[in-house]
Amino acid sequence: MRVLAAMSGGVDSAVAAARAKDAGHDVTGVHLALARNPQTYRTGARGCCTLEDSRDARRAADVIGIPFYVWDMADEFHASVVDDFVDEYAAGRTPNPCLRCNEKIKFEAVLDRAVALGFDAVVTGHHARLGADGLLRRSVDMAKDQSYVLAVLTRAQLDRAVFPLGDSTKERVREEAAERGLAVADKPDSHDICFIADGDTRGFLEKRLGAAPGDIVDGRTGTKLGTHNGAYGYTIGQRKGLDLRVPAPDGRPRYVLSITPVTNTVTVGPREDLEVDTVTAARPIWHETSATVDCEVQLRAHGEVVPASVAVTSSEFVATLKSPARGVAAGQAIVAYRPDPGGDIVLGSATITAGIRASAHA
Repeated sequence: MRVLAAMSGGVDSAVAAARAKDAGHDVTGVHLALARNPQTYRTGARGCCTLEDSRDARRAADVIGIPFYVWDMADEFHASVVDDFVDEYAAGRTPNPCLRCNEKIKFEAVLDRAVALGFDAVVTGHHARLGADGLLRRSVDMAKDQSYVLAVLTRAQLDRAVFPLGDSTKERVREEAAERGLAVADKPDSHDICFIADGDTRGFLEKRLGAAPGDIVDGRTGTKLGTHNGAYGYTIGQRKGLDLRVPAPDGRPRYVLSITPVTNTVTVGPREDLEVDTVTAARPIWHETSATVDCEVQLRAHGEVVPASVAVTSSEFVATLKSPARGVAAGQAIVAYRPDPGGDIVLGSATITAGIRASAHA
């Protein structure tokens, strides 16, 4: 096949491109320039938006012996990922920008352009597997598994995707990079959010949304416990940084239970009030033939799986959890998996709209 290898400048994408070439594919490397000003995003070797990353990707392509190009996709990235990130927080939701980048940039904008240029598929360094049956599965390295952020891909996109690293641990990928003479063998993994240079998400949002003071209230009594400078600075399940002026009667910590943008209110309460037993979600992507299945669901990247019964329509995804979950935030993805000896299979995903507590059903 004629394939386009997306090369971030990290070790995973470099080894993935090399493996694709070894497999006999006609490989062309491309680095995505995602920052309008690379110096305003991350510096050093921690992200995917720096000048250093572009140079590392080019050097890796030279060692592998493949053509290499840089595609400027800064405007697309800003509109589909950065602006979406800000808008979601403003609406009281907690987005996953890595998931949105995979959906809108790497497997929509890039894949569409690649196909238009005559490529058959896009190769990435994601740790996930595509079986001979075309089903997306978890990586053998559960600590690095990225099937959660890939579960948003459609069947048509998966049919044109290649994930060469799904059968290897991260340790083995680094060893192979060193064996191949790739300078990125020891390069640190990226962390946090690539477009927030200092890691200060709350400060990043305040610069774009402005200060918006409001109340923090007790979820059981409605009592005002403190104030905040912007509800967008909080997420469901958060415990630290609440700066409450009224301690809990029992001395236990409080957690963020809900965020209401209309009233600019953050509601807090004890940890047990975070528990939900039903999760509703929208924009489902579903690969299973049955619309109702017993499976396992994951509610956050790298979060634990929970047994559930899932019912899916064209517009809604409802998971009835068989054991309560905590910290379920609107805007995150819910991903359904079917346990399988060959690796857990992704059945589908959707964007969480609400977590419902058992006491709220009455």
